[in-house]
Amino acid sequence: MAGLLWALLALAALPVVVLWLQVLLAWPRRGAGLPAAQARGEGGAPRCAVLVPAHNEAQGIGATVRQLRLQLAEGDTLLVVADNCTDATAARAREAGATVVERQDAARRGKGYALDHGVRHLAAQTGPAPEVLIIVDADCVFSPSDGVHCLARQVLALGRPVQCLDLMDAPAEAGLKTRVAAFAWRLKNWVRPLGWQSVGAPCQLMGTGMAFPWAMAQQMQLASGELVEDMQLGINLALAGTPPQFCPAVLVTSVFPTGAQAVQSQRTRWEHGHLGMIAAQAPRLFAQALRRRDARLLALALDLAVPPLALLALLQCAVLALCALAALLGLGWGPLWAALASLGLFTMAVSMAWWGWGRAVVSARDLLFVPLYVLGKLPLYVGYLFKRQKEWVRTDRK
Repeated sequence: MAGLLWALLALAALPVVVLWLQVLLAWPRRGAGLPAAQARGEGGAPRCAVLVPAHNEAQGIGATVRQLRLQLAEGDTLLVVADNCTDATAARAREAGATVVERQDAARRGKGYALDHGVRHLAAQTGPAPEVLIIVDADCVFSPSDGVHCLARQVLALGRPVQCLDLMDAPAEAGLKTRVAAFAWRLKNWVRPLGWQSVGAPCQLMGTGMAFPWAMAQQMQLASGELVEDMQLGINLALAGTPPQFCPAVLVTSVFPTGAQAVQSQRTRWEHGHLGMIAAQAPRLFAQALRRRDARLLALALDLAVPPLALLALLQCAVLALCALAALLGLGWGPLWAALASLGLFTMAVSMAWWGWGRAVVSARDLLFVPLYVLGKLPLYVGYLFKRQKEWVRTDRK
């Protein structure tokens, strides 16, 4: 029984140690802030194809297209895939100046299928091929003003996929849950990859602001209804020897939806998809990393093994309670002290991340109510066990 308890402690503590290490490595760069108004990229402007998958995005697609067009040079392409749309997405994108292809296939729904359709359309075009493919969601804003080509130059310099900094902001009227979610997003998409980048480790793909060499893009397996198709793609590319690299000098931003139902749908899709990816791919990545003696694969596997922040907090509390019960039953106090150390390390990591990157999002007073937010996520994780979301569902932006 004691051996089983120690094994459980080790499994629960591993993601905490990874989280703490990533925050610690990122700490010296905590004052860098967000990308400035102008990028510092040098050299010419690579020929880019910007691909925007869109499903019923008529409300905001025009603004996204106009903002992207300001960054494009002669010879660049901006393609919107209006995927299974029942609104005016295609018309609004054309009016804003994008090339648009429309796709209707009720049986093959999801962002991955739209991306595959867009890449095949681009490959079939005559004329000079693009050098870099950049994927941007339909509700995003790119910065700085030459962010597209700054990202493309890094892709060509590395010969690997590049992921820019992807943040989601809380609307001005947002409540505590959304503000805490915005902080958790910063921790996952900014602090953690920044820490790994400092030691040359790769990052996960984040779904938007992703850039690839065109030759690689044509070979990627994109057609999928996977809930987190971006994470799967990043894992596939890492296993093929080209793990993604983080580029915090370029920023893509969007805003959390305001409707309670939309927020819940979005979180369920992301977190159920993330947990499914951990269960299906983390053991595979660890095995391949050890077999190949590949430090980059090992770093990616460790990063993937860190569950969503609220779930990690719940797991630490549950393990602590179990160890306390074991101590009371006479099984020894060692596991309890180890569980307390793990919880303390977790608290330290989150506190450092908040101080360095989260104070503009979540106030010190808000922190008092974070335990209620964490407990409120419990039904979502129970739902993963008994009613897991398996199909891609678009989030209502309203």
